[in-house]
Amino acid sequence: MMTALLKTMRPRQWPKNAFVLAAVIFDRQLSLTDPQPLVRSLTGMLLFILLSSAIYLINDIADVEADRMHPKKRFRPIAAGTLSVPTAIIAAVIFVLIAFVGAYFLSPDFFILALLYLLINLAYSNWLKHIPILDVLVLASFYVLRVGAGVTIIQVQRFSPWLYVVTTLLALYIGFGKRRAEITLMHEGANAHRPVLQGYNLPLLDQLITIVSSSTILTYSLYTFSAPNLPTNHSMMLTIPFVLYGVFRYLYLIQVKQEGGAPEELILRDRPLQLTIVFYGMAIFIIFYLLPHFNLSVLPQG
Repeated sequence: MMTALLKTMRPRQWPKNAFVLAAVIFDRQLSLTDPQPLVRSLTGMLLFILLSSAIYLINDIADVEADRMHPKKRFRPIAAGTLSVPTAIIAAVIFVLIAFVGAYFLSPDFFILALLYLLINLAYSNWLKHIPILDVLVLASFYVLRVGAGVTIIQVQRFSPWLYVVTTLLALYIGFGKRRAEITLMHEGANAHRPVLQGYNLPLLDQLITIVSSSTILTYSLYTFSAPNLPTNHSMMLTIPFVLYGVFRYLYLIQVKQEGGAPEELILRDRPLQLTIVFYGMAIFIIFYLLPHFNLSVLPQG
């Protein structure tokens, strides 16, 4: 039963909640001498994991009959009968209670954003996921809410609003890429798999992907040299190549390799994307935390 419960909680989706950590990382508050901001941010991420897991349980309970008629979804624990509906309901209630009690004690603003995240998710599952364009915009809002939630639980000093825009565009890029991959992989059965796909076609999605991918690169580039909280020597611009490669690699995977239907699984198995994320994280750590400490510079001031 525990294995079935864990499977229904979708562990492969949990990395999305790492966006809660954006505030503590980009506000440059990682410190061994003051670990409180990191501890609070990690706690917030854990609470979002519990909340998102509860949402997956609720969705699988609501869709149990439809899932049993689906060739793949019928193997989900609730649909397959390995996890009973009463057990799933109890688990979902417990997760929601823990998440909201913990959220309130972390920060009232964090509690409000967590509640908003839950309500929008429920609205998405029941109505919004059937409306083309709006469905992907709503999915993007979940990432922005995670970033905003992370901001509410620390004493923000230098966090740039540019990152909200970058997060939105990046999430839209991934979302439209996922829709494209679903249409490509499912072919004639795409509409039955996800009815909202009736409102999309490949030319439209390719145009949208071009717009948001270009905007993502441009916005991130502007952030690296115009945000007031960054090093004055513009060393943050050295991270642009990693973002460029990550955007291009994902585009290559969805258009050439015909992948991307499950972006979270794509990241977990595509080694170049994994290395890009690792190298990007290392670059951020060096620029934010090592160069200032050793009083080094890599680019001229001004």
